[in-house]
Amino acid sequence: MIRNSYRSGKRPARKKKQVSIFGVIEKYVNLDAFFEGGLPVKYLPKIVFISLMGIIYIGNSHMTEKNTRKIDKLQVEVEDLRANYTTLKASYMYASKQSEVAKSVKKMGLKESLVPPVKIQVKKSEY
Repeated sequence: MIRNSYRSGKRPARKKKQVSIFGVIEKYVNLDAFFEGGLPVKYLPKIVFISLMGIIYIGNSHMTEKNTRKIDKLQVEVEDLRANYTTLKASYMYASKQSEVAKSVKKMGLKESLVPPVKIQVKKSEY
């Protein structure tokens, strides 16, 4: 049985028809006329060439980005290695000073000579 119900003067909101990109393209570009006589094979080499060039272009840009990231990573590594080299070189230079060598050999029981070295001269007739 149908019931009587109160209806307001407003109708329920209608859903808007969603417009897609392909719908807009189909509206303005008449592709049916283009394919009326079948697939135009005469354009196939051009389409394949353009597709191939697009794939090569995309691959090239990916390879460039990959190489750029690799270069940045290697530059950071080189900076770290350069800092380590500088630190080790400074440490070596400090450890090879006469006073530091004297301190380290004192533990072995060696003493630093206080007498300067003497030059030995040999006559030509002796050798």
